[in-house]
Amino acid sequence: MQPTAPADRPSRFPLIFEVLIWGLYVSVYKYSFYLEEAARQHRPAKANFPFPQLMLFALLATLYVLPWYRWLVPHLLRQRRYALLAVGSLLYLWWGIKLNTWLAALLFSPVAVPPVLADFYHFYAALTPAQLLGIQNPVLGLLLTDMLAFGCVAFVRAAFEQEARRRLLERDHLALQLTQLKSQLQPHFLFNTLNSIYGLSLTGSPETPRFILLLSELMRYVLYDSGREYIALPEEITFLENYFEMEQRKYAGARIHFTATGAAEAGGLQVPPLLLLPLVENSFKHGRHHFSDKASVEASLTATSGRLHFVIENDMLPEMPAAAPSGKRSGGIGLVNIRQRLQLYYPNAHELVLSERDGRYRAELTLQV
Repeated sequence: MQPTAPADRPSRFPLIFEVLIWGLYVSVYKYSFYLEEAARQHRPAKANFPFPQLMLFALLATLYVLPWYRWLVPHLLRQRRYALLAVGSLLYLWWGIKLNTWLAALLFSPVAVPPVLADFYHFYAALTPAQLLGIQNPVLGLLLTDMLAFGCVAFVRAAFEQEARRRLLERDHLALQLTQLKSQLQPHFLFNTLNSIYGLSLTGSPETPRFILLLSELMRYVLYDSGREYIALPEEITFLENYFEMEQRKYAGARIHFTATGAAEAGGLQVPPLLLLPLVENSFKHGRHHFSDKASVEASLTATSGRLHFVIENDMLPEMPAAAPSGKRSGGIGLVNIRQRLQLYYPNAHELVLSERDGRYRAELTLQV
């Protein structure tokens, strides 16, 4: 399980809306219009839908709008050439509806059909060039309704395409932000671990071999595994366990403890790598365990199928000023970084509470996943 972003699959609404226009407007309204035209010379048989083959004629006689609303309108809208769109649409539709109806009638006129339809097709097929191009052409009665119906289809398609492009840009911008935030953590962590190695080299600690091994595991995770967008929760827990063991070996007298429960039962829960690292580093950087064996840093992580809860506490340095929830206590990018990443990964699905009480500093993070 992992936070889900809006699906990249395009919406089906424009296609459904387009099919409805063809099915209801063309196959019903325009069919009724042509049926009324045919009935002027012959009274059709009494039926709910007499001459259903006239629906096919209506569909074929409307094919001229396809290039208009699928190519011309979107193309000129993207270029914001609105005057050309208006003029081009009028010219195209004015001639297109006439020629398309005439060609459809030519196609249907040789077909054996009832007399009422034969006369209807012959009427359109026999139009002279002057009649075809003249204002008296009866198909012009459908010009306005064709423009309105399929203009709606064109603008719905354009609006959804614009929304899809906007979401794609937002997704790319989000990915860039997350990459930048993760790249901040890597040199930050490297700087801290190099300081730790330097401290061990000065003391000649017998823990140095194990310490270096832990550091190599931590660095492998930071440099390679953290490049993924999400990582399995058990891998993140292993990283934290190694980190706490390394700090415990540095400060053998202090109480440094980390527990994790529920990861195996959480059903493949995944989290952004290094998400909790700023909270952990913040506690170790400002903890009193640097100077007192009686101090402690304790953390716990609890995972369920829909919730992740992380708590870390440390004894504070006496001379340390009160921490501000804004993240100033870290003295750098740590808490600012995690707040930004939480807002990007878990908008409206996280709660980070920083508090101080009785000389203890506490950071509590709850994620709804």
